[in-house]
Amino acid sequence: MDSHPTQLDKELDSLKKNLIHMAVVAEAMIDQTVKELVRRDESFISNVPQEEQELNRLQLQIDEQVLTLLATRQPVAADLRFVVASTRINNELERIGDLVINITENARTLLSQPPLKPLIDIPRMAELVGKMVRDSVQAFIGGDVTTAQAVIMMDDDVDALKEQVLRELLTYMMADTRAIERALALILIARHFERIGDHATNIAEDVIYFIQGRDVRHPRMQAGGETS
Repeated sequence: MDSHPTQLDKELDSLKKNLIHMAVVAEAMIDQTVKELVRRDESFISNVPQEEQELNRLQLQIDEQVLTLLATRQPVAADLRFVVASTRINNELERIGDLVINITENARTLLSQPPLKPLIDIPRMAELVGKMVRDSVQAFIGGDVTTAQAVIMMDDDVDALKEQVLRELLTYMMADTRAIERALALILIARHFERIGDHATNIAEDVIYFIQGRDVRHPRMQAGGETS
C-alpha cells in the first residue's frame, strides 16, 4: 500500500500550518498588549498593528486554500469536517486580532493618565485567554478532545475574573468621579479579554465537532431548556 502523502494530504498540512501561524501571532499580540498595560510602556505594542495585518493576510490565504480544496479535491467525511472547521477557526482567530486592537486603544487612554490601581486580575485574564487560544488550536491540529474540553472549562475562570474586575472598578468609580474614565477603560479591556476567551471556546467546540461530529454549542437549547 502506497504510504506517500497525497496532494490532498499536502494541502491539508499547509492549512494546518497556517492556522498554527495565526494562533502564534494572536497569542503574541495578547502578550504584548498586556505587557504594555502592566509596565506602562507603549513600545511593547509597536508590532501589534503589523501583526494584525499578518492575521488578516493569513485569513484571506486560508479562505483561498479552503475554496481551492473544496473545488478541486472534494474532501469527504473527516477531511470535509476538518476543512469546514478550519474556516470557522480562521474567522475566530481574525476576530481575536480585532479585539486585541481594541484593547490597545483602551490602553492608550490609560497610559495618558496616572495609574488607577495595580493590575492583577486583568493580566491573569490575558494569561488564561492566551493559553486558551494556543491550546484550542493545538487541540484542533492534534485531534485532542480532552484539551478542547479543558479550554471550554477555562472560560468559566475568565468569566469569573471579568466579574471580579467589574465589581472592584465600580467601587473606584463610586468613590471618586475622577476615576471614571480610567475605570471604564479597564472594564472595556476586561470585556475584550472575555470575548477573546469566548472565541477560543468557540474554536474548542469546533474541535469537538471536527473529531466526534458532535455539536456541543448551546447545550441548554439541545436539552430543551431556555433558548435565551
